[in-house]
Amino acid sequence: MPLTDSAVRHAQSRDKPYKMADSEGLYIHIMPNGSKHWKMKYRFDGREKKLSFGPYPRVSLRDARVQRDEARNMITKGIDPSYEKKRNKLRAHASVENTFSGISREYCDKRRRDGDKAWAPSTARRCEYLLSLLDNSIGKMPIQEIEPIDVLAAVRKIEAQGKLESARRTMQLAGSVFRYAVATARSRSDPTRDLRGALINPTVTHYGAITDASQVGPLLRAIDGYKSQGMTDWALKLAPHVFVRPGELRTAQWEEFDLDARVWTIPAEKMKMRKPHNVPLSRQSVALLEQIREITKPWSYIFPSLWSRKRPMSDNTMNAALRRMGYTSSEMTAHGFRAMASTLLNESGKWSYDAIERALAHGDNNRVRAAYHRGAHWEERVAMAQWWSDYLDELRAGTGADTRQIIKAVEPCTDPGSVLIRPENGWRRSSRRR
Repeated sequence: MPLTDSAVRHAQSRDKPYKMADSEGLYIHIMPNGSKHWKMKYRFDGREKKLSFGPYPRVSLRDARVQRDEARNMITKGIDPSYEKKRNKLRAHASVENTFSGISREYCDKRRRDGDKAWAPSTARRCEYLLSLLDNSIGKMPIQEIEPIDVLAAVRKIEAQGKLESARRTMQLAGSVFRYAVATARSRSDPTRDLRGALINPTVTHYGAITDASQVGPLLRAIDGYKSQGMTDWALKLAPHVFVRPGELRTAQWEEFDLDARVWTIPAEKMKMRKPHNVPLSRQSVALLEQIREITKPWSYIFPSLWSRKRPMSDNTMNAALRRMGYTSSEMTAHGFRAMASTLLNESGKWSYDAIERALAHGDNNRVRAAYHRGAHWEERVAMAQWWSDYLDELRAGTGADTRQIIKAVEPCTDPGSVLIRPENGWRRSSRRR
């Protein structure tokens, strides 16, 4: 006889567990402590199996029969209900653990260690910051439950603050996180693919750079006249000659230089393209570095932070110095020395496009061409580096000053506990500890 709710409710415990059968394999298991649990016995692939539906009275007799009927339907379709129940538990657990914030952190960690395609530290910090802007909106949502409208609403909060480029970049990064989730079987699709054109396009702006040869001389003379408390003025004097990226210059370390061979080898982990880059050094660059070596050779970084010799100078230090010289961000930036060199070297007509591009450490967008065009144009780049430094001297001499004598002797500082101070009368040592 099928069970009744009254019979189940009044069933008493015994010394040993016992069962009360309902129908079609459903029964209630009554324990000595009085607890009651619904279970179902069935056969699948010739083997007897059991399926649990939960405790009584939380699961009523009626609910237990509904679950039994659903399990029977699965068996009819060739699905093992026990296996399906385990899969549902795993899915539920994954939906709780695999939030957008959790997967974005995992994705960023992967990109930091992604071989030749790994993010540079500065790029990683920037991307992690942008993704963190989504934490309060979609960060705690299971990634497979996020819809396009959820992403759009989250990114539009950034856009509403006038940060159009940040909004655009955040949308791109979110799409990368979703595609990573798809690739790792934690989401079925990328909701950002349906959001193309939804954001306001930011106005494209380039790094401020002086590319008019007539304006280069005044800039170089302004740099020569600039005095800083730390090593900023020396970094600005070297930057035009080597025209590397600001991050590569400020993190330069003495072990990367061979002044006798006049070569600076930047390791792959510091390069945007994740390939080592050799920079030929002109006579002027070597002369500057020899003077700088008298100041910072006891330490690893050529341009250490004013506050700690164990760290390089801040990424905005040179830009701030240019602002103090009177150059706005639209006129000149630390990155602008690259555009200056690229423009004037190309306009000179003396050097091949490939040599200039390799001097700038640019990648070749044509993969087939890049595969076969492996020459570094080293001899041409060595000659170009010297010509460029000589040309800078000529531009600097626009007022008739003897610009070959731009480097003044400085007092070496060997006391590891002192702080470098450069007043108007030159370098001196202070015993003040930092």
